[in-house]
Amino acid sequence: MVDFAGDLVTYIDRETGEVIQAQVFVACLPYSDYTFIMAVPSQKTDDFLHALVCCLNHLGGSPKIIVPDNLKAAVIKADRYEPELNRLMDDFANHYGIAVIPARSFKPKDKAAVENEVKIIYRRVYAKLRHHTFFSIDEINQAFAEKTREHNQTRQQQKDYCREEKFLAEEKPLLKELPKEAFQVKYYANLKIAINNHVYLARDKRYYSAPYQYIGQQADIIYTRSLVRIYVRGECVATHKRSAGFGYTTLKEHMSSSHNFYQSRSPEFYIRQAGKYSDALAELFTAIFKGLEVPEIMYKRCDGLLALQRRTDPVTFENVCRYALKNHILTLKSIKRVIDNKSYLHDMWQEDNQDNIN
Repeated sequence: MVDFAGDLVTYIDRETGEVIQAQVFVACLPYSDYTFIMAVPSQKTDDFLHALVCCLNHLGGSPKIIVPDNLKAAVIKADRYEPELNRLMDDFANHYGIAVIPARSFKPKDKAAVENEVKIIYRRVYAKLRHHTFFSIDEINQAFAEKTREHNQTRQQQKDYCREEKFLAEEKPLLKELPKEAFQVKYYANLKIAINNHVYLARDKRYYSAPYQYIGQQADIIYTRSLVRIYVRGECVATHKRSAGFGYTTLKEHMSSSHNFYQSRSPEFYIRQAGKYSDALAELFTAIFKGLEVPEIMYKRCDGLLALQRRTDPVTFENVCRYALKNHILTLKSIKRVIDNKSYLHDMWQEDNQDNIN
């Protein structure tokens, strides 16, 4: 049986001095009343499932049934007979082979054991730590583990055993063995494979490639903390290591022959291309790549300048490039403007006059 305590715990951020509140997850096995508690940042699904995983690892096995409250982290729709679990909670239950049976709304007796343990830990854990100042959730959980151990090893009233003895002797042998693979929270998205044969995962602000044959098709994306898998019509067509931050994660075999040109692009590639037409253009490209913009933006700019070079008089374009370098003009629009208003001619006129004076 699992629940969140009503009273929060706090810690102080060492860098900012901010006082931060944390939720307290409480679980117990109702036969022995063996208890596990843990502080987590929130009651959101990620934190709730992380606490459940830590709890099962601590117990060394999994029970047949988990009885949570009707919290949003686990239940989409409460119902007296058939409550609807969210997809992540369903994945968790399937991974461990556990049935999740939420308590009925406003029926605390459905999980009376954990409700009672919450009241007890207020006295045996909260009260004993009330004068302690914490600086992280890890520090809180270290203190919680120590005090909870004392609680589980304390003799129960009118009984000749403690919670831990009862758990180890009669309850732990009945727990199911934990899966060999650790549970990872899965996230889901349905995205269209773009013309550049990538899908854009907004959560990571990153593009992931799929085979070019699937361009334009809808794909189901299932991703965990470490992997991104792309499915088309139920078949996994791509698997990537998950990365964070703007950019592209691309497998070369996913690209068609026309795409491979773009895959081979680099600053050195563009500078070599520019050098075939103009030394000044090569210098201009070198200056462009010293900027802080993402490579894809600079590649498009260079493509535009190469196209502009092809339709401009070579002598004129060479002079425009030198003018742009001298005045640190590095955008395609600004260079087009220099050509249109012929401002580069003013510099040429000044240089000619200076030569005549000399």
